[in-house]
Amino acid sequence: MTNEFNWWNRSPEEGKYKVKAKLHGSVLTFTRHQGHHTQWEPHQPTDDDFDRLLSDAQKRVPRRLISPKQMAELEDIVARARLKL
Repeated sequence: MTNEFNWWNRSPEEGKYKVKAKLHGSVLTFTRHQGHHTQWEPHQPTDDDFDRLLSDAQKRVPRRLISPKQMAELEDIVARARLKL
């Protein structure tokens, strides 16, 4: 299972930047970039990022882009990743 989730974050210190959460198998990676022609850099996710990832994934379940089984796996992966923070 490979899924990508993208959204924009805005912070007063860093400005506006795009966050990409990529799930490949059971590996979840977060990257970010600021501006159109900049490179993607590793991103340290916050609780808000995890919440946004789960809400975006939940929206895909009714449209059958993600199965309920995949959603349950994603919730487990996010729960383990939050423990590592």
